[in-house]
Amino acid sequence: MNDTQDPSTARPSPLRKTLTTTLLYFFILGDVLGAGVYVLVGQVAAESGPAVWLPLAVALGLAMLTAASYAELATRFPRAGGASHYTTLAYGPFVGFLAGFCMLAAGVVSVAALARGFAGDYLAEFVTLPVALVAFVFLGALALLNLRGIKESTRANVVATVVEVGGLVLVIALGAWVLARGDGDLGRLTEVGTEGSGPVAAVLSGAVLAYYSFVGFETSVNVAEETRDPRRSYPRALFGALLTAGLVYVLVGCVAAAAVPTHTLVDSSGPLLEVVKEAGGVPPRVFSVIALVAVANGALLTGIMSSRLAFGMARDGLLPGVLTRVLPGRRTPWAAIAVTAALSLLLALTGSVATLASTLVLLLLVVFFLVNTAALVLRRVPADRDHFRAPTVLPVLGALSCVVLATQIERDVWLRGLAVLAVGALLAAVAARHRRAGTTG
Repeated sequence: MNDTQDPSTARPSPLRKTLTTTLLYFFILGDVLGAGVYVLVGQVAAESGPAVWLPLAVALGLAMLTAASYAELATRFPRAGGASHYTTLAYGPFVGFLAGFCMLAAGVVSVAALARGFAGDYLAEFVTLPVALVAFVFLGALALLNLRGIKESTRANVVATVVEVGGLVLVIALGAWVLARGDGDLGRLTEVGTEGSGPVAAVLSGAVLAYYSFVGFETSVNVAEETRDPRRSYPRALFGALLTAGLVYVLVGCVAAAAVPTHTLVDSSGPLLEVVKEAGGVPPRVFSVIALVAVANGALLTGIMSSRLAFGMARDGLLPGVLTRVLPGRRTPWAAIAVTAALSLLLALTGSVATLASTLVLLLLVVFFLVNTAALVLRRVPADRDHFRAPTVLPVLGALSCVVLATQIERDVWLRGLAVLAVGALLAAVAARHRRAGTTG
């Protein structure tokens, strides 16, 4: 194990501590209740069969395992850098760089996918514009909001999260209305499996896609340094937000599956809009606005994570030092924000939503495996502060769950993911060489 000690208490943070438990709760909830559930319900149904709620519930349980490791590490080492910082402490700078690179790549890829999603069918309800133009304006606006400060960004997130939750509650209510008036089919809620897969394989395959709907909680560790009392606030906000999101998702999965024929969900790029249309009474444009807010909010929060992660990695010497530059007064990492936004724009212009989203899941499973094992390794080092401690079985099961889910990912996605990992390993080797040269020079 690496002997590196956490220096977080040895020097003051350049980032301002402004986040309360409530703001952090909404930060996490807003990131989890993002675009995933608005677009993935149909694809989950295609993999698992009509009982969409089951893989959503399984994905929640698996996400909670890894969340326990994040809660332990974030309260013990409340620093921007997250997974990269934890794995550097546990395994050294090479693995730390690789974890951080995967997390950073996943964040940039996610923002790119959301930018393309914003330019898609929901926006087309109002106006049809070139994807390049929409992505440029969209990402530029989010970067400017990020630059204004974490407090302003999270306040905007509170408003957006209320809208997102309201949209999902509306779907639940409309789906219940469809069932109450005698339409729909409750029997679909017990139909598990497809023609090509048995129940277990189908649920696991659907859980991989459903897992994407719950990712987002990991971004919050990168703002633990900006939280007033992370030891108390972070676990409460994290588990509370995940349980809230899980309850909403399971209910959405139930009403969508029961109210709308499975083939309709599978064929739609806006499956929840099908529930609205089936119920009637609510103009589709109203729901499209809600979906656009959800996409924009998810991109904003992931952009915040990516910029803070780049800042933290640069501060740890794993990325160029220029990324540690902050705006005077506002003290936001302007260089990291600019670089990550530019990379997301490049990917948004060159990739499809499906390609970007599937690669994201694989990258995050690599990160989550390393974080779960790092939580166990770092227990060998005496803690210098009170912190949340997860039962040992949870990090173990969390690591195993990452392996199980990874076996369900398709071969072509693995090839893309391995290419990204190869680039990360090469850059990690270069960074390690520079660090050794700096030490001996």
